[in-house]
Amino acid sequence: MSTYDPEGSAGPWAPEPTPPASASPASAPHDPPAVPRARTRRTSSVPLAAAVAAGVAAALVIAVIGGLIGGALGYLAGVTGRPEAPVALPAPVPPADEPADPEPGSEPRPAPPLTSGTIAEVVAAALPAVVSLEVGQDGVGGAAGSGFVIRDDGYILTNNHVVESAVDDGASLDVVFTDGTRVTGRVIGRNVSYDLAVVAVDRNRLPILELGDSDGLAVGDTVIAIGSPLGLAGTVTSGIVSAVDRPVTVGEGDGSSYINAVQTDAAINPGNSGGPLLDSAGRVVGVNSAIATVAEDGRAGNIGLGFAIPSRQASRIAGEIIETGSSVTPIIGVTLADADGAGALLETVEPGGPADDAGLRAGDLVVAADGRRIADTDELVVAIRDRAPGDTLVLTVERNGTAEEFSVILGSRRD
Repeated sequence: MSTYDPEGSAGPWAPEPTPPASASPASAPHDPPAVPRARTRRTSSVPLAAAVAAGVAAALVIAVIGGLIGGALGYLAGVTGRPEAPVALPAPVPPADEPADPEPGSEPRPAPPLTSGTIAEVVAAALPAVVSLEVGQDGVGGAAGSGFVIRDDGYILTNNHVVESAVDDGASLDVVFTDGTRVTGRVIGRNVSYDLAVVAVDRNRLPILELGDSDGLAVGDTVIAIGSPLGLAGTVTSGIVSAVDRPVTVGEGDGSSYINAVQTDAAINPGNSGGPLLDSAGRVVGVNSAIATVAEDGRAGNIGLGFAIPSRQASRIAGEIIETGSSVTPIIGVTLADADGAGALLETVEPGGPADDAGLRAGDLVVAADGRRIADTDELVVAIRDRAPGDTLVLTVERNGTAEEFSVILGSRRD
């Protein structure tokens, strides 16, 4: 189990104790209690830190769909760190003359290959690798979420906010397979910044889901979500990719997660957290993590705006956790402040950090990252975390009325 050095830790690079004037406070819903016989669910909602489409009069919120997580109140893009070699999951391949009892850690065994791309066939192949997660004391009074098997020797990917109480509070963690088998799970590592965690169970020769290429997604592509919304295990919904590269921020303070999300109109509700978002070939292109919803009586539910962590990010984080028990988060070594929608202001630049090495200074205003406009601090943090340590991020900066470009080699912080 990993040890965390959350953002906002002591030191000169900690965020300001209060948010910028333009930031919106946020909170998030509890995931539904994991009581099999009870179907009532208790949730709350959070403000959506993004523009809402014209014609929607009610306030939208970004809600984590499992566990407790709130809105970002402070901003910290990172502290000193140097790149570490990323660890990726091996590409699953079909087995050839598989031994009767393969050793743990052997090549992953994918779900049966599809003969065509119909939704029914995708679901039939994927369902055996999707699990329900129940967190609480003897399954009572906790949270419920979803996950999916990524290695045949018992490794399961899910959201951090689904399982965090199993780490922080010592709550029990049960993994329930589609055939009804219930086993005890253990969290082997997590990354709060990416809202991802890996759970292990003592089982071998499990069917797995292949992590696909989220970078290849296009708006309009068919996607399928599988999980346990509202405690209803094995629920399948489908829709399309309604946006890509959507900056989404959930959480507050040390619990903030920044996602360069895949947006979908496939119905996603509390309990879908950690479940897979599949493409038409049955490959995982996202990990369902958050929803936008209308705030009404503290309830959170689907209105056709769901957000998933791209599989490219999930693959790197999961691979590192399995390999080392922790993972790394890219940083540039600055503290930030909003600039009234005009960009992200560098309040401080850490001496010897990646931003300092690139020539950035306190007072610089970042207005674009790799040519993509940056409106506020959240968008800059999302742009940084969409990359990996060691990657180069080109920042466009306004300094003394002149636009300049700086190439920043991203450092790292181990989480």
